[in-house]
Amino acid sequence: MEAAAEPVHYQKLELWELTMESGEEEEEDEEDTSEPLVIYSRRPQDSPWNKVGGLPGAWARLVAALLLLAVSCSLAVRQLQGRGSPAGGMGSGAPPVSRHAHHAGEFHHSAIISPAAPCSHLGQELLVAGGNIVDAGVAAALCLVVVHPHATGLGATFWGLFYNSSSGNSTALTPGPAQVLAPGLGLPTALPALHLLHARFGHLPWPHLLKGPTVLAQKGFVVDASLARALAAQGTKGPCPLLCHADGTPLGLGAQATNPKLAAVLRKAALAPTPDLAGDALLSLLAKDLGLEEPAAGPAPTLEPALQLSMPEGMLFTTPAPSAGPELLELLKAAPHSREPSPSPCPLLPQTDGAPVSSILATVDSSGSVLLLTSSLNSSFGSGQLSPSAGVLLSNLVTRSATSSWACPLILHGSLDDPETDVLGLVASGTPKVARAMTHALLRHLAGPQAQTQHQHQGQQGPTERPSICGQQTLLQVAAHAEHAQVSSVPTGCCPFQGF
Repeated sequence: MEAAAEPVHYQKLELWELTMESGEEEEEDEEDTSEPLVIYSRRPQDSPWNKVGGLPGAWARLVAALLLLAVSCSLAVRQLQGRGSPAGGMGSGAPPVSRHAHHAGEFHHSAIISPAAPCSHLGQELLVAGGNIVDAGVAAALCLVVVHPHATGLGATFWGLFYNSSSGNSTALTPGPAQVLAPGLGLPTALPALHLLHARFGHLPWPHLLKGPTVLAQKGFVVDASLARALAAQGTKGPCPLLCHADGTPLGLGAQATNPKLAAVLRKAALAPTPDLAGDALLSLLAKDLGLEEPAAGPAPTLEPALQLSMPEGMLFTTPAPSAGPELLELLKAAPHSREPSPSPCPLLPQTDGAPVSSILATVDSSGSVLLLTSSLNSSFGSGQLSPSAGVLLSNLVTRSATSSWACPLILHGSLDDPETDVLGLVASGTPKVARAMTHALLRHLAGPQAQTQHQHQGQQGPTERPSICGQQTLLQVAAHAEHAQVSSVPTGCCPFQGF
């Protein structure tokens, strides 16, 4: 493909220092407060008051010393206050202790939002370490593989959408047609897909991204509310013994879980130099468990240009078929021209039994680069079959013609001719009617600045909608606006975010 022949280099992002905002003011203050000290800069013997044994000279030296001490203490306190500012939040929304206040979810440099706090935190650590949003997003996705096995995993199917502000190009990560590994079991493509995305656009070394997820799988992670609910619904049919007590009952909220077999797979993947080898390491173990003579080969994930739709408000990008991206574009083309906002931030969609369970995350930087990732095992815990050698749950998405109705990320760029224009990213989960949900969310965003600003302020102050209003749906929104990175979610507070 043409895109592969001429790689797009995604520039390394510069780090934002927490004290940058107040640095210039501090320097000016230091100059102002140091001026009185010039009075005492002459040598003692040059002053008639500083004769040996003279009392006025002693008082002058004492006053100068006290003044210098006071100024030093004042500057030290101010510097400690600047450096003590929090760099981000787990959705708490506490602004940094500085003169430059931010709303919840707004950061100078970059941000990440995901359904699990450890994964958002891991993404932020990589951003601070000099990584870009692709590094942070891929590492967070691998983290979710460990801590949210009910929604995603190495056996899941991944779709992605990346807008590169350095080049102005938008690229879709596609998994290829779903294929059968064994009867009722889908062929896993997660490792090759994430490895391919990182190899093309990432900055940090590939092993660096797997370190955190490997530690979580080996040393243990805490069962959060999302996983606990899924385990409770699964009952005794849960993936034992991985996520069950000794008596066979599923783990509950706050319990500690480990997956040492998965940790071993991630360590092997960290050493794989190519996407093919990263997937082959897993396939070899699965073939052993399933009694296959040799690993099944399948279509490799690809990176290809995203679908585009020109709108009055800018250019829209989404994923190609067999995702729900084409359906999204058709719905937007047929949408009424009126931009009247709906009374609810959530679309009232009928809930369908057996709706695909999916996992989503989003990252954004202040320059306008956006990465959206969505993945699914097709149902809660996928096939329910756990590989004893790999610690991986396999997907039951096996039909070659299966449409990934749960995959429909979108990015709206205000104007391709203006590199400083606003960029918006939306990704949703929890419903097979995701294209309708995304259409609703985008039209509401375009309803007008007043309606959008009102909704954002409501979200910053606290939840304005009941968690049940969206059913099991979750919507993540990221944006680059006025040289800031912004993240939010519906329902408000459902997904922890981090940034700096």
